[in-house]
Amino acid sequence: MELTKNKHSLGRRLISNMKKYYGTYIMALPVVVYFIVFAYLPMYGVIIAFQNFSPMKGIWGSPFVGLMHFRDFFSSYYFLRLLTNTLLISIYGLIFAFPSAILLALLLNEVRNAVFKRAVQTITYMPYFISLVVIASIIIDFSLPTGFLNDIRAFFGADRINLLGKSEYFRSIYVGSHIWQYVGFDSIIFLAAITGVDTQIYEAARIDGAGRLRQTWHVTLPSILPTVVILLILRIGSLMNVGFEKIILIYNPTTYDVADVISSFVYRKGIIEANYPYSTAVGLFNSVVNFTLLVTANRLSRKLTSSSLW
Repeated sequence: MELTKNKHSLGRRLISNMKKYYGTYIMALPVVVYFIVFAYLPMYGVIIAFQNFSPMKGIWGSPFVGLMHFRDFFSSYYFLRLLTNTLLISIYGLIFAFPSAILLALLLNEVRNAVFKRAVQTITYMPYFISLVVIASIIIDFSLPTGFLNDIRAFFGADRINLLGKSEYFRSIYVGSHIWQYVGFDSIIFLAAITGVDTQIYEAARIDGAGRLRQTWHVTLPSILPTVVILLILRIGSLMNVGFEKIILIYNPTTYDVADVISSFVYRKGIIEANYPYSTAVGLFNSVVNFTLLVTANRLSRKLTSSSLW
């Protein structure tokens, strides 16, 4: 009886709230529809991870095989290699790419020349808007024996080599190009957070004798910490999501041992080899790990910093 009353009360409050803020709900409607159509409705396709799926028979006509595809993946040669490569590339990005956006935002905040500041922002933002195919082409050209990166190596006396043909250089090139491509765009949200810091706190710090470095350390960073924590949680929750697009554009068979990640493996198995149930099982495993990391990171953050997504 009590539960029924609570449901009716909740329903009435929701209807009243929708009438009062109907404009907000109308603006949110396209986003809700987008996620329903492209995120939630396709979830029923996960069923084929547990089937010997045949396009001719369809999802409901294909035989059920249980966890066979998961067992095949976990026992395969590729499992440890894919897991290691995916985690290492993501962790390197977390260690180097994530702080670089914060550092750029802090440095831009200290620039007083407006023209120079806008020029730097424009230059650092531009790579984000360049087509990924063009970015991959630039990386390949720069990595050739006659490319820019080898010009730098030759200047310091090193031999000219095809850098993308050497396994030991692939991750460094991938993470370095990721920083170049995204650092400007990723710094926008940190710049916005810095802009929201109360100027009176800086004035109080200056009166106490704090210089620019101490103001940054004791005022700016603590003020934007909640934003940093939220974005860090989201980044940890997507550690297994190394996009296959740039990987497949710049890797080659000689670097599969360090470059092949879960998403590129799913692409080859699902799109090229048309092994839909196996690739779906691998993708589902990837999503479950990401969800676990997200929940764990959020819980740890809530305990340690009192900032969390929920």
